[in-house]
Amino acid sequence: MKINKIIYWVSTVIIFLFEGVMPALFGGSEESRSGMSHLGYPYYFGVALICFKVAGAIVLILPVFKGRIKEWAYAGFTFDFIFASISHAAIDGIGMMAFFPIIILAILGVSYFYYHKIQKESHRN
Repeated sequence: MKINKIIYWVSTVIIFLFEGVMPALFGGSEESRSGMSHLGYPYYFGVALICFKVAGAIVLILPVFKGRIKEWAYAGFTFDFIFASISHAAIDGIGMMAFFPIIILAILGVSYFYYHKIQKESHRN
């Protein structure tokens, strides 16, 4: 069970850093605003996205949140990564910017899988 918790926490912390800490620190930067504009999104959409990313990252990282709320956070990030990949592919073509969200989605999938694996193990004990 210890290795499962390590895998879960490492993958979850990576998501927390990419989707919680980085948007909170750099989401209002000129580079971030120009990136959203480049993809055709209005400024207010970027602000809302930052708020939801930070909230979702907090839900994933804090063990006090369980069940349905955590499922919603995982689902929200899944949609975010899929649509980010589609947006980059549509505007800039298939390249690293289109694949990077899919890589982060895979890390999110690891976190999700091990979250449920740990939950099942804790219910058996």
